[in-house]
Amino acid sequence: MAKELKELTKRSENYSQWYNDLVVKADLAEQSAVRGCMVIKPYGYAIWEKMQRQLDDMFKETGHVNAYFPLLIPKSYLSREADHVEGFAKECAVVTHYRLKNAPDGSGVVVDPAARLEEELIIRPTSETIIWSTYKNWIQSYRDLPILCNQWANVMRWEMRTRLFLRTAEFLWQEGHTAHATREEAEEEAQRMLHVYGNFAEKYMAVPVVKGVKSANERFAGALDTYTIEALMQDGKALQSGTSHFLGQNFAKAFDVQFVDKENQLQYVWATSWGVSTRLMGALIMTHSDDNGLVLPPKLAPIQVVIVPIYKNEEQLAALNEKLGAIANKLKAMGISVKYDNADNKRPGFKFAEYELKGVPVRLVMGGRDLENNTMEVMRRDTLEKQTVTCDGIEEYVKNLLDEIQENIFQKALKYREENTTKVDTYEEFKEQIEKGGFILAHWDGTPETEERIKEETKATIRCIPFEADEESLTPGKCMVTGKPSARRVLFARAY
Repeated sequence: MAKELKELTKRSENYSQWYNDLVVKADLAEQSAVRGCMVIKPYGYAIWEKMQRQLDDMFKETGHVNAYFPLLIPKSYLSREADHVEGFAKECAVVTHYRLKNAPDGSGVVVDPAARLEEELIIRPTSETIIWSTYKNWIQSYRDLPILCNQWANVMRWEMRTRLFLRTAEFLWQEGHTAHATREEAEEEAQRMLHVYGNFAEKYMAVPVVKGVKSANERFAGALDTYTIEALMQDGKALQSGTSHFLGQNFAKAFDVQFVDKENQLQYVWATSWGVSTRLMGALIMTHSDDNGLVLPPKLAPIQVVIVPIYKNEEQLAALNEKLGAIANKLKAMGISVKYDNADNKRPGFKFAEYELKGVPVRLVMGGRDLENNTMEVMRRDTLEKQTVTCDGIEEYVKNLLDEIQENIFQKALKYREENTTKVDTYEEFKEQIEKGGFILAHWDGTPETEERIKEETKATIRCIPFEADEESLTPGKCMVTGKPSARRVLFARAY
């Protein structure tokens, strides 16, 4: 394991390679036999499950229910909403046949040409079209509204340049799709769900985010407004970590979803959609982890506490098992996930390195002398600090330590973001600063032409127009590129 750690590329040497090494060495995921698709391994999936469970609770607290819609979408459905099909056409995987047969020469199987589908089917890149075709059957009256549905699913977007968790052809996500009687309700819903994402990112992932609205160029295909949470990674690049879309009546009109309102008038329904994906795993890794491996926030760590006994003989092991087993059971009774590792097939040093690599927040170690003194060594993963403490009240000590670690890694990430957020007034300053990385607040004239020019010349994009900003950022000024009037500063960065 020491060799494994030694082979972990340093962040300062090659951040991209460090990330790839860490995902594989920490047993989170690996490449699959299908190009661009990944295998999420049990430890990685355990983190995703904790994310999923918490988000699902938050959705249900806001009145949402889960449903499931088909993986396959008729091709004609994607033609109904012009912006939507244009946005996803280049990423779609298409099913054309429904049967295989044995090759005449015995070499294997081939596609049966007689089994061609009358209409091709698209593996869902997102589900707005299939869901709105379904909602047409569910909605007749204002009494049927609102519909607040979410689905946990996989989607396929044919990405050519892939990276584990951050960008894969197939990924896991949730997608909420809601229907409302009024524009106001739908806009309120879209913003409410963005704040749910923001709260989850900050309180559970310990990732500080900027909440805001996307520029027209960066909107979701088919949306009137897209709201986003943007996080800053340790290499100075932004990561869009969740989006919520106000879809207006675009999909209702495309699929003729109308309802009779309280005045007995026929109206089109108002819509939202919103989603986060396994990309959040990438955000978690890149925001907190270090050259020793993962650093996981306790609230999302599959193992929050690992306990390792160090013993010389079977008699000593039996005494340690009794003592440490009782501590483990008390911690579990407090709702803390504990692993008691008394396996004899790995040396203690190997175990220590392995649990550091996997980001376990707290490690408790007890040897023979500790047993005599009623003490144990406590190591916290976020700072790698060790302390010898008494076993009396150790459970409460560990519980408080987990809370402290959760807050500490959030504050560390927040400090990094604050230190790497800069205001610039000229395009020359902007070009210099963007090479250093980080968030940049700058004036923009509001035109897609200027936005496109900045993107082409610097590879930077407008991440969002932030909801919250200081007075200086809200003061009108001049566009850094054209000198034309600008209402306020917007947030730029290079991004994943």
